[in-house]
Amino acid sequence: MVVDLSDLGSALAGCLGLAASANLNPERRFPSMFEPVHGFAPDIAGRGLANPIGAVGSAALMLEHFGLHDQAARLNKAIEATTAAGILTRDVGGTASTEDVTKALIDAL
Repeated sequence: MVVDLSDLGSALAGCLGLAASANLNPERRFPSMFEPVHGFAPDIAGRGLANPIGAVGSAALMLEHFGLHDQAARLNKAIEATTAAGILTRDVGGTASTEDVTKALIDAL
């Protein structure tokens, strides 16, 4: 059986929409991949329902991997501020749209 640890770890975050993922090559000889855990959801495309937190968290993981620690920390703090303010999409019990959450993240930066 193959298990994706990022899928299992998303339960700790609360849902797939919040979880970020990194597939790293520890030797750095080959590219690494950074992506939100939630994957592709064509059924909600263009409807303002997607949770952007996982994608932004994945960007923070990428910045960290590149050694841009301060920039990664800023993104993570923006995520913390946005979620603490209760600006959440419906998948985590909020009422905000994708655009609302994205704007809040940008404002928090």
